[in-house]
Amino acid sequence: MAASRPARVALLEQLQADGVTHMFGNPGTVEQGFLDELRSFPELQYVLALQEAAVVGMADGYARTTRKPAVMQLHSGVGLGNGIGMLYQAMRGHAPLVVLVGESGLAYDSMDAQMAADLVAMAEPVTKWATRVVDPQSVLRVLRRAMKVAATPPYGPVLVVLPADVMDENTEEPAVPTSYLDTGSVPGTGSVARAARLLAGARHPMVIAGDGVHFSGAQGELARLAERWGAEVWGADWAEVNLPADHPAYHGQLGHMFGAVSRLTTAQADAVLVVGTYVLPEVYPALEGVFAPGAKVVHVDLDTGAIAKNFPVDLGLVADPKQTLGLLTAALEREMTPQDRARAAERIQLWGREKAAAHAEAVAKDVRDAETQPLSMALFARELARLLPEESVVFDEALTSSPALGRYLPPNVPGNWMSTRGGSLGVGIPGAIGAKLARPDATVFGFTGDGGSMYTPQALWTAARYDIAAKFVICNNGRYHLLDQNIAEYWRSQGITAHDFPDLFDLSRPAIDFVRLAGSLGVRAVRVEKAQEVVPAIVDALAHAGPFLIDMVIDRDI
Repeated sequence: MAASRPARVALLEQLQADGVTHMFGNPGTVEQGFLDELRSFPELQYVLALQEAAVVGMADGYARTTRKPAVMQLHSGVGLGNGIGMLYQAMRGHAPLVVLVGESGLAYDSMDAQMAADLVAMAEPVTKWATRVVDPQSVLRVLRRAMKVAATPPYGPVLVVLPADVMDENTEEPAVPTSYLDTGSVPGTGSVARAARLLAGARHPMVIAGDGVHFSGAQGELARLAERWGAEVWGADWAEVNLPADHPAYHGQLGHMFGAVSRLTTAQADAVLVVGTYVLPEVYPALEGVFAPGAKVVHVDLDTGAIAKNFPVDLGLVADPKQTLGLLTAALEREMTPQDRARAAERIQLWGREKAAAHAEAVAKDVRDAETQPLSMALFARELARLLPEESVVFDEALTSSPALGRYLPPNVPGNWMSTRGGSLGVGIPGAIGAKLARPDATVFGFTGDGGSMYTPQALWTAARYDIAAKFVICNNGRYHLLDQNIAEYWRSQGITAHDFPDLFDLSRPAIDFVRLAGSLGVRAVRVEKAQEVVPAIVDALAHAGPFLIDMVIDRDI
């Protein structure tokens, strides 16, 4: 047993034993006990934010970059409530977060005090596990369990409620490092052979992959399997680099809105390998089957809940994607006939040529458009790609501007490119701040829209306070343009191409002055409205030692 000390002190000792260096938070009265003790733990930096959604967004970016649990603190029912939207984002994106929330105490349960709420019930829909500590002798045991659960696939946020009176009691629990799990499990040889037999002879093979590939470090294995099998690779629940964007087999991401639209793609395949995701994580999922009748479906994931979640499969393998894809590639090579292998090679070569031609055509169009457009995302991205140092990190919440961004800064290097996921707007600015804290030596650019940025502008204050030198770009088109696109997609599905867009999606009246807003929060900023202003703005941002924001006014035409 360890020496007796208050549980609030033991809590910080546990974080110290686990090598935690940052705690993101917004303080409140009921947490002041253990926050006051932080002065005795100088190696643990408290990163103060002015609103809880920004707190969660920073922790999310930090956790995604380090791929380790990020610790954050929220305040009682109101603070947790403010952060729940971004916690949903973290849950859907599998960010390993440990959320510490204070409350008055066990003795006050019957008093219906100010800000009191059932915090566990509030958090359960947006966390992997939510619990409340009721015994000072269990504080560290519960915290270690929270760290382990957050960091076990499928990764996700975990919440621990810390009653103030429990934290004031003494504990003799020792602070020891958390025991993390090795999840590199391998399927049986018989199961791998059966999967290969199901898939080998396909004429139209397809892989639907998601971020489980990234978490497993299986990008190379996925590329090799796609090449040998000659399979199209489509993304679903894909926000990391699971396959380089310029790989011939990468065909893009399935739609995030309408499952019926995605079915037009998925129904073309006669054999499907689903790996590291589920089918299909869309706003309006297909209620009917998404695969062609008779198509063989094999699903590989460490998440048992993802396999056959919405649609049946022929074979489900609860196993590590990295280990399994390597074994499956070798088994496919044994099962495929020489004709199968030749056709696979031909498909890969054809897609490579088509992708190169399409990229060249898109770049040529960008050049032509630049002659008539005052400013575009493509022009900005092209210049940024030319000026950015190697090993830069992009946090992409550009949404409707993301395709042009990816044309010149393609998501090719794992860990150097992350996109928003989960549907909660506002992660672009705080996510880039968290990424920069995790990788202080890298240049980090966070992209967001004028609409999304206004969910968490308070995060700029944190960047200024701690001199976190992330760079931010507001893709300012004066609208919720993604809603325009979603409505257009819906009307196209109804056979209607000409229609009006709601005026309520307009954000230009009154215009938001992002330069003055950023300046009021301590961040230097510049507005870019003309093509000739792009390079000077990028050069200024890269040269500036602290955080820097570019308000980029782009084409508002729909």
